[in-house]
Amino acid sequence: MKKTNLWLTAPLLFLTLQLTAQSKKPSFSGIYPHLAMYNSAGECGTGAVVPWAGKLWAITYAPHLPFGSDDKLYEISADLTQTVRPESIGGTPANRMIHKESNQLFIGPYAIDAKGGVRAISYKTMPGRHTGNARHLTDPKGKIYYGTMEEGFYEVDVKSLDVKTLYTDGNVKNLKSDGEQQPYQYNNLLPGAHGKGYYSGQGVTVYSNNGEPGKKAEQQFDVESGSLSEWDGKNWKVVRRNQFVEVTGPGGIDGNKNPETDAIWATGWDHKSLLMAVRDHGKWTFYRLPKASHAYDGAHGWNTEWPRIRDVGTAAKPDYLMTMHGMFWKFPETFTSKNSAGIRPKTAYLKVIGDYTRWNDQLVFGCDDSAQREFLNKRKAKGNIEGPGQSNSNLWFTSLTKPDELGPNNSEGAVWLNENVKANAASEPFLFSGWARRTAWVQNNGDSEVAFTFEVDKSGNDSWAALKTVKIPAKTAREIVFATAESGEWIRIKADKETYVSAHFSYQNDDKRTMSANAIFNGLSPVNAAATTGGLLYGLGENRRALGITALNYAGSKASDAGYYELDGDMKLSRKEDLKTKDFIKTKFRIPQQVVTIDASSVLVIDDKGRRWRLPLGDEAFTGLTNDAALRICREVSTERDLFNCHGTFYELPAENADGYAKIRPISSHKLRINDYASYRGLLVMTGIDAKSAKGNEHIIVSDDQKAAVWAGAIDDLWKLGKPTGHGGPLNDTQVKANEASDPFLIGFYDQKTLQLSHNAKSPVTFTMEVDPVGNGPWMESRKFVVEPGKTVDFSFPKEFAARWVRFKADKDCEATAWMEYR
Repeated sequence: MKKTNLWLTAPLLFLTLQLTAQSKKPSFSGIYPHLAMYNSAGECGTGAVVPWAGKLWAITYAPHLPFGSDDKLYEISADLTQTVRPESIGGTPANRMIHKESNQLFIGPYAIDAKGGVRAISYKTMPGRHTGNARHLTDPKGKIYYGTMEEGFYEVDVKSLDVKTLYTDGNVKNLKSDGEQQPYQYNNLLPGAHGKGYYSGQGVTVYSNNGEPGKKAEQQFDVESGSLSEWDGKNWKVVRRNQFVEVTGPGGIDGNKNPETDAIWATGWDHKSLLMAVRDHGKWTFYRLPKASHAYDGAHGWNTEWPRIRDVGTAAKPDYLMTMHGMFWKFPETFTSKNSAGIRPKTAYLKVIGDYTRWNDQLVFGCDDSAQREFLNKRKAKGNIEGPGQSNSNLWFTSLTKPDELGPNNSEGAVWLNENVKANAASEPFLFSGWARRTAWVQNNGDSEVAFTFEVDKSGNDSWAALKTVKIPAKTAREIVFATAESGEWIRIKADKETYVSAHFSYQNDDKRTMSANAIFNGLSPVNAAATTGGLLYGLGENRRALGITALNYAGSKASDAGYYELDGDMKLSRKEDLKTKDFIKTKFRIPQQVVTIDASSVLVIDDKGRRWRLPLGDEAFTGLTNDAALRICREVSTERDLFNCHGTFYELPAENADGYAKIRPISSHKLRINDYASYRGLLVMTGIDAKSAKGNEHIIVSDDQKAAVWAGAIDDLWKLGKPTGHGGPLNDTQVKANEASDPFLIGFYDQKTLQLSHNAKSPVTFTMEVDPVGNGPWMESRKFVVEPGKTVDFSFPKEFAARWVRFKADKDCEATAWMEYR
């Protein structure tokens, strides 16, 4: 039995004691390796987790297997014993609904009664990738609806499980003549290509779609994609052409208690910001929220899994938790178009979450951790590295307070982005409450001065009042900082004349972390260590369900072979004699060289589209180790997004089809010599261990012969390494030409930012600082600095300043320096 880590807070201490009393299996940051779920497909995500009949039930899904797969239905008891149900028929399911009249849980293709008895509905009678259930419009006691990702819709009798096809699934329509399944076949019933949510009420069923077919959508994040649609029992109506995911209401997975009048909610997004929709009083109303992460932005829709709004409270005290674009949100159960107050940001997370629930006074998150195929997420920074040998995912058990305890909730989003707006036409409402510091960047690209009026809905009752008016000349941008007293639930903008405009909001709260790493990282080698125990990592295939490790002893950047080891499901690290696997790992998982350039000013990244980006430097000891390929820089450890560990900072890096480095986000900075890292059984595993200082840290596993060691935890433990820091800039005694912009330098998400400007010209030089608050443009002029010869201008950024990238121009040829410090 594991002992409790002393660093845990009181609520998590109680949870850990509770769970260790339940199970004798090892756990790391709430992840139990023995509960890992595997399949033989390119992905193994957790589609749904629901407490029912005294157990916790979970289903996994393969990426595109609408006629079944080797995925399973899992039954988990209070002592965390996992049972694979023999009725399992697999597929790609993420649906779940409790039908109270028949006292059954419908999860995936299964109906589970109150005693835990399971019946399966054959894919021969109900084919498709089951994505949602909805209560029946005319016979809610006797029937339910099923919806699939390719717009197959079914009516199921809850007693007999007889199936009536309402609309044929697209995969069935596109079967070859010999019955062979064709991958990624779409229906043409509704726009989009990747169905997600399904719910009913107010006389309609509502269906969401978050993707688009075709190569363009697989490469560009900002093309038209997805849809929100409704069906009245006879005809379909497209409500809005954007990417939508969750559709639910205050009744959650039980269905709305008052279906004629209860609200229906839907979440979605476009390339500008998140979308929040509500159907009430016979119409839809739309709002916008900022994004914490852009790793979900692919127009194909594959990067999201199933965002949810779910009650994780009690019958006496409901508590609705929303997940959307890497952020936990507090969601009000009374949300309507006339009572829209109360959506609030909690904290940012890195896990890819498919579903979650409250169970035994814990939160349980079903995740999508390790996809063998990696889909479109390839880039040169990873080299030719393979994905894991076998897809797997796990559950994540946390305290009830965990959604309030992870990463900073700094976020941003636009209401207009490089678009024409009509005179006096209001933007959609954008969330305005929940952050201490709020800034708007507005760029008027029209040919004349425009007065922009900001209006607020102070109470969320759809009553609007003017807050301030800002006049912006033609071809000019303005930074608008809102005072604390300028309050309201929602904000919107109007222009007094037609123009071409971008309007983008950036929100921040204080990052209360220090620069010191939490004790759970004790035992990882410091970057300046002369020696370390490293190793290359690979989740093995062929149903071996172990992590292969080629152990390496590093002296400086030179590595010597220390043998081959495997980490099993009980987290036992043992030496193995398997030359074939060892050579495979050494060949396929070697750390690539020269994937970034480190110079005196910064880390230069040239992405796969040829775009140039510069990132801050950390400790100088990282330079030699990076150049000698002794440190892994980039690897996928959560499905369809990468973890980028460069020069002492961990970053979340979206896939290239979600705009890649343009939307990179620093997580934390460190001074650790991390050799390699990978996903395994839902865990983040890292090598680069100082065995002498590792004693007493239960996150570190050492082999019996003391020659191999790994660190194991959750990817969201990385927030505890410390706040992001760094230094450098786009210019460092760099020869520049007049009015030529420097490379972009990352400035977003850092605290306490300072700037130094200098040059070697014999007359004053005017530097123009431009910012990109969005990530992929537009560039906006922020400030001008006049620097006298032989002088240095020092500038401390106000805490309200927020943008993602910064660059500089000098008004004459010179040798210039623009140096940043982030503390």
